[in-house]
Amino acid sequence: MSSLSDQDVAAYLAECPDFFQKHPELLAALNIPHPQHGSAVSLVERQTHVQRQRIHTLEHHISELKFHGSNNDQLVDKLVVWAQALLAEPNPAALPDIAVTHMKHIFDVPYAAIRLWEVAPAYQDQAWAQAVGDDIKRLAISMRAPFSGVNTGFDAAVWMHPQVSQIRSLALMPLRPLPIDVAEAEQAPFGLMVLGSHD
Repeated sequence: MSSLSDQDVAAYLAECPDFFQKHPELLAALNIPHPQHGSAVSLVERQTHVQRQRIHTLEHHISELKFHGSNNDQLVDKLVVWAQALLAEPNPAALPDIAVTHMKHIFDVPYAAIRLWEVAPAYQDQAWAQAVGDDIKRLAISMRAPFSGVNTGFDAAVWMHPQVSQIRSLALMPLRPLPIDVAEAEQAPFGLMVLGSHD
């Protein structure tokens, strides 16, 4: 018996839930301290305390799930409104500006800009088709996911505000063609969307 560990006893009791029914005399001998003030309490009271703690933890977890679920619902609704605005625009030349304007309005983003490169000659005079440096293109090509963080002097921040110091944080999103086939290799980006914030 001296070789038994706490884990061994716990495992045995878990396998034999009727142990205390067979040995009720042991219940009277159990000394279970209260987790807060240390005095001895009955097994039932201790079990009740443990169950209350578990219920409190579950309620907190459910509250978090409801909060995140509500936020996700709101995000989906905003994405639908944003997509509807893009789909309703008949003029291709207006789409980049529509995307940025509605992004700022619907998602409450202080700053936003977009640049596309290698556009058709008919669109080269558009503001969103202004020349972009090779460094930005290489950055977009190297990105496998959007970047979000502190603005450490990204050239793209100038697109949103001439005073770069106003942009404290930003998100960079490379724009790539949607693959026609799932097995199709990832294509090079044709543009970059950038979002910015004061904080």
